[in-house]
Amino acid sequence: MSLDAERMSRVDTAWLRMDNDVNLMMIVGVWLLEPGITLAALRRRVEERFLRYARFRQRAVPDLLGASWVEDDDFDLSRHVVTTKLPRRRGQDERAALKTLCAELAATPLDPQRPLWQFHLIERYEGGSAIVVRLHHCIADGIALISVMLSITDGGAEPPKHPQHAHGHDHSHEHDWLADAVLRPITDLTVKAIGMYGNGVARSMEMLAHPQAPLWGSLAVARHGWQVVHDAASLALMADDSPTALKGKPGGLKAVAWNEPLPLDTVKAVGKALGCSINDVLLACVAGAIGRYLHECGDDPAGKEIRAMVPVNLRPMDKAWQLGNRFGLAPLVLPIGITNPIERVYAVRQRMAELKGSYQPLLAFAVLAMAGFLVKPVQDAVLNLFARKTTAVMTNVPGPREPLKFCGSTLRQTMFWVPASGDVGLGVSVLSYGGGVQFGLIADTALCPDPEAIVERFEPEFEKLLWLTMMLPWPGEDGAAA
Repeated sequence: MSLDAERMSRVDTAWLRMDNDVNLMMIVGVWLLEPGITLAALRRRVEERFLRYARFRQRAVPDLLGASWVEDDDFDLSRHVVTTKLPRRRGQDERAALKTLCAELAATPLDPQRPLWQFHLIERYEGGSAIVVRLHHCIADGIALISVMLSITDGGAEPPKHPQHAHGHDHSHEHDWLADAVLRPITDLTVKAIGMYGNGVARSMEMLAHPQAPLWGSLAVARHGWQVVHDAASLALMADDSPTALKGKPGGLKAVAWNEPLPLDTVKAVGKALGCSINDVLLACVAGAIGRYLHECGDDPAGKEIRAMVPVNLRPMDKAWQLGNRFGLAPLVLPIGITNPIERVYAVRQRMAELKGSYQPLLAFAVLAMAGFLVKPVQDAVLNLFARKTTAVMTNVPGPREPLKFCGSTLRQTMFWVPASGDVGLGVSVLSYGGGVQFGLIADTALCPDPEAIVERFEPEFEKLLWLTMMLPWPGEDGAAA
């Protein structure tokens, strides 16, 4: 092992070893650019900005005790930034061909002997270019990758300069990353980043960070302690998810889909009118689309709910450049059996409120950290407990409100898909960007052969919610219904 080897954190080690025959732990994203760019321009930008992060020149090397990050002495940019042709089939348009390519790449492993990332440039696509990015989850989580991607756009902030050790590697942030994520006082910015699930996580971090504070030993702490015990038991004893056509044994082949953006301001207006958040509205539409799909497949969703594991950020945003994985998971129940859109959005709001005081994200984070100490077969057995209790992995990422520029071209549309672990066959992504919001799916074809059939029901579900909201009585100036 090289003297410059850097130990991989236990959570990142767990993600590295989470690949299996049917699910690879790769984050896959797409950028659509207009006008097109050249391979030379893309390689130049990657070399000048992306490779400023030392991690992207390093290989992940497993060993008996876990894994290490090791400099790739034979690093060759041409292996990682490549041109790719669309696999055009008879009758396919360019968008369908791009989705086919993304699905194939999502099921194709990265070279384990090289740094675990790759850019695929489609030089001519819909009058511009498309870039498909693949990156293994052991390198970073979604919040960190957004920070990276913003830094490589035109005018993007460069990675912060930070102290270097004698061998040129920054080990300090890895050495104390667990304390930084869990034990130190939480900042207001972190509370905002944790967002919809933040209250319980923030309280638990404050308590752990200040054990001598007056709160310690008080009745308030007793209540918090009871909540931790309750949440731990709830996490461990969660019933297996409702049986639907979306549950079962995946086959390993993938299909992807995404919709055209909905106007974010319209989504906000619906949420404001109903007294709900944007997330409540979007997730209710996701639940409605899945429920309608199952119904039309002959799988009656009435009275059923499915569980989606949702990542919860546990790091200050100003430290996203450190990369790595610093998030917990919260089990969100989606009421797919409620057909009334208004009733469904309020049901989602209630379930979101129940999560806001929960410590389950921290507990799930601890499980992932523990899994990094275990041999792979035992790790798989532990993490498969989550897979049995959930149907989907879901993430909701707020992107920039204004369109970005990349190599002089406009980034007109972007989408990404999250990987699923164990035998989970569905990954749900909601992404806001440039004033719009999109819904994307990646599915195992053995469980959902046509994710487009779910995605295409998302906008109609939103339209129904919009029209019903417009039909509600509006308050008059005196507060009474007009």
